[in-house]
Amino acid sequence: MSWKFYTTPNRVYDMRMRLLAIVAMLAAPLGAQDPPKQETPKQEKRSAPNPTNLKVLKVTTGAEVGQIMRTFTAGLGVQCSYCHVQGNFPSDENPKKATARQMIEMMQKINTGFGDGKMHVSCYTCHRGEAEPKTAPEPRAGG
Repeated sequence: MSWKFYTTPNRVYDMRMRLLAIVAMLAAPLGAQDPPKQETPKQEKRSAPNPTNLKVLKVTTGAEVGQIMRTFTAGLGVQCSYCHVQGNFPSDENPKKATARQMIEMMQKINTGFGDGKMHVSCYTCHRGEAEPKTAPEPRAGG
């Protein structure tokens, strides 16, 4: 038995209208315009100041420190003030900063042990985006 599809003029019209509607929906974002940008006085690019009070990290520029700190915040799911005194990043008042330094040293030691110069272990390896490291898998639901 062979199947044949017959189209009526109304059905062809409906299909064309649906196709036109789909094309219009897909093309709409292409026609959207950004709001006009207001002229602002030229500002110099602000660069992060060079770091001070680095005891473990072996970097020299504020940009390098910023990049490393962003990986820490992603790996632990925390903000800067979790380890730093807000507004005084070099300060050692927050005890979590000392803990962070110990963890960085541990991570560096583990990675050095591989001998290939690659990073095999990071904050995310244990923390999985949470402040407290995961030391065991989550229990399965239903036993």
